[in-house]
Amino acid sequence: MAGKSPDLAMKNFSNLKAVVISASWHPEICQSLINGAVRGFEKSGITNVEVRKVSGSFELPLAAQLALDSGFDVAVVVGLVLRGETPHFDYVCQGVTAGIMDVSLSRSKPIGFGVLMCDTIEQANARAGFADSFEDKGFDSAIAALSVLN
Repeated sequence: MAGKSPDLAMKNFSNLKAVVISASWHPEICQSLINGAVRGFEKSGITNVEVRKVSGSFELPLAAQLALDSGFDVAVVVGLVLRGETPHFDYVCQGVTAGIMDVSLSRSKPIGFGVLMCDTIEQANARAGFADSFEDKGFDSAIAALSVLN
């Protein structure tokens, strides 16, 4: 998906308990993604958003599962997997994507997927929601998760 997300009318979800879970690699990019996700939740009236951090993107599925099992209604996961010189990128991307989908389906709760999987840091910056970014995938991920409940 490239470009701006669709403009969806959102219900007031102030009664929901939301969590944003972030990987810790590339902290500036992850913080911008977190900020965008929190803004997305706030757009629908959720004001008390908990932020949790894990080491890397591979840990996001289990962290999301633990959060949803502890009572959160909706989650967003964010991070950056940056392509390197080995196949590690492919395995991490596949594992994170499949893991998040498995958790969402097995818990019947929405998880916004804001994990950037980029070839270059410039691609990540363009999608991270900075003032000069083309996209705000943190925000988009929160809206996408809430749209399931809309």
